[in-house]
Amino acid sequence: MKDLKFRKLNPDEIECRVGTISEKGLSLLLYKDARCDMNLLDETVGPMNWKREHTRENRNCIVSLWDEDKKEWVSKEDTGTESNTEAEKGLASDSFKRACFNWGIGRELYTAPFIWIKAADCNITDGFQGRKKCNDKFVVAKLTYKDNGDIDGLAIVNQKTGKVVFMQVPTDPKNKEVK
Repeated sequence: MKDLKFRKLNPDEIECRVGTISEKGLSLLLYKDARCDMNLLDETVGPMNWKREHTRENRNCIVSLWDEDKKEWVSKEDTGTESNTEAEKGLASDSFKRACFNWGIGRELYTAPFIWIKAADCNITDGFQGRKKCNDKFVVAKLTYKDNGDIDGLAIVNQKTGKVVFMQVPTDPKNKEVK
């Protein structure tokens, strides 16, 4: 386990969520869901070699991996926040995802560039109490990593229009594209 490395996320494992929104456009945030974490844990250490435990009414999650050399569980823990839709489930899911970040799963998402989508590239409408909203779905179409694992190139597509709405070209053409 001493050289344990989780692979970088593939484009189809990354979700896009609207961060801020105005009449001029919107920002997108990249994230992973709990299923992605479970799949990467199963793939990397095996389904019987990891476990999760929630404490403090699901606020904290402990993700433990079995270390065959030491013959013991090694744990990392983090705290989550409630979601706007399902508070309890969202809290458990968020604390799990954060604990998985501590193991290195998806940590490259912290290196993503600021993603701004112009209003002309999405459908922004008026929402509740004068707030703006956008129901378009955005997906990561291409992704390139530097040798150090940082995100270097990124393409985001608006699924409703099929149009590339954000593009960051890799700074080094030899960086690895993930399909």
